[in-house]
Amino acid sequence: MTTERNADVPLHLAGNNAPVTEEVTAEVVGAVPEELTGVYLRNGPNPQTGWSPHYFAGDGMVHAVALDGGRARWYRNRYVRTPMYEHPGRSRFALAFDQATGRVDYRVTTANTHLVSHGGRLLALEEGGFPYEITPELETVGPFTFGGALRTPMTAHPKICPGTGELLFFGSRLRPPYLTYYRATPAGQVLQTQVVEVARATMMHDFAITEHHVVFMDLPVVFDPAVAAAGGLPWRWDERHGAQFGVMRRDGGSVRWFGVEPCYVWHTMNASESGGVITVTGCRVPSLWRDGSSDYDGGLPNLHEWRLDLAAGSVAERPLDDAPIEYPRVADAEVGRPNRFGYVTSFSLAAEPERSEIYKYDFARGAARETHRLPAGHTCGEAVFVPRKETSRDDDGYLLTFAHDRSSGTGYLAVLDAADLASPPVAEVRLPVRVPTGFHGNWLPGR
Repeated sequence: MTTERNADVPLHLAGNNAPVTEEVTAEVVGAVPEELTGVYLRNGPNPQTGWSPHYFAGDGMVHAVALDGGRARWYRNRYVRTPMYEHPGRSRFALAFDQATGRVDYRVTTANTHLVSHGGRLLALEEGGFPYEITPELETVGPFTFGGALRTPMTAHPKICPGTGELLFFGSRLRPPYLTYYRATPAGQVLQTQVVEVARATMMHDFAITEHHVVFMDLPVVFDPAVAAAGGLPWRWDERHGAQFGVMRRDGGSVRWFGVEPCYVWHTMNASESGGVITVTGCRVPSLWRDGSSDYDGGLPNLHEWRLDLAAGSVAERPLDDAPIEYPRVADAEVGRPNRFGYVTSFSLAAEPERSEIYKYDFARGAARETHRLPAGHTCGEAVFVPRKETSRDDDGYLLTFAHDRSSGTGYLAVLDAADLASPPVAEVRLPVRVPTGFHGNWLPGR
């Protein structure tokens, strides 16, 4: 059974999606595995005013727990101090767009979607603007533009190559050039910038990398300027646009486009290449916002596979599971490489689902699914894989996620054994406050 939300409260503000009102610093107590030394961080929308027109529009708030020496040390949550934070309730369009020049100020952003650590900097990301640098203690440093090399927004889903340490990412805009690809050194210096020709502005949220290639997803959720001018969610489904994956060498060059069945993909799990075939896995929905509404519609996401044959120029695709899932992750060491295991969280449109489940897929066994079921009334978001200090297996480590206990109204950090996912949690760090459902996070290892 699931609890239906109050019809007067939109889904993105109901249940544990509702924002919290205070920034908190608190000591926390809890035993954790001694090898877990670092900070677990998770980003998400948290509108200061208590209201936002859509889930994507809330001010970015980062929640973090520090672990060291087998103990939890502290919890804190902080807003990312962007111009939108400084002007609560103001229109993003009014703050960012200069009507006299037609220029957009990409410093205006929610910074509410993801976090990545690269080149000695910790960046809070949202695909509509520049990244914002923050400290491991969650203080805002300010917008980061790679020394001025970044002239577009930056995706919230960059990829770090485990072999080279390079940061690969893209920026999408609402006017030409619509799509730009970037490649940066391990130290954070941009090596390469290339415009990728696409027909129009589409909502390109994620992409994928392999050892030698990047894969873009040009899908039929398109920008509608008329709706944007009226103040609504400016994206809608357009079947006529079609759907295609674009393959380009990581060091640049031409793009080869492969037609796929129309769909939308919020998040890829991974991609790899072998024998001239690129295999992409991700969470596929049949369509999105067909009726132009701001709520989620068009079906629930399921794990899916696309196989792009570079020699034949063909695509073979298939569903891998029928469970509604989202927030796919693999071990960081397997990004762009063949991975045996991948991790996702169950997905529901109820404001207060009965419980959450975390799934582990074993691709050596036909995407066989192993399940960790949270207790009734407990829900969680994305699970981040943290390896043991010395390991060669992509399930030899822990899964970390913030969970919500509906009975107490508070949150906790759950630590699960990735190699034995069905077992009870290895540790739970109880927090003195509620942690709202958010988007994405990462593990910042201690020195």
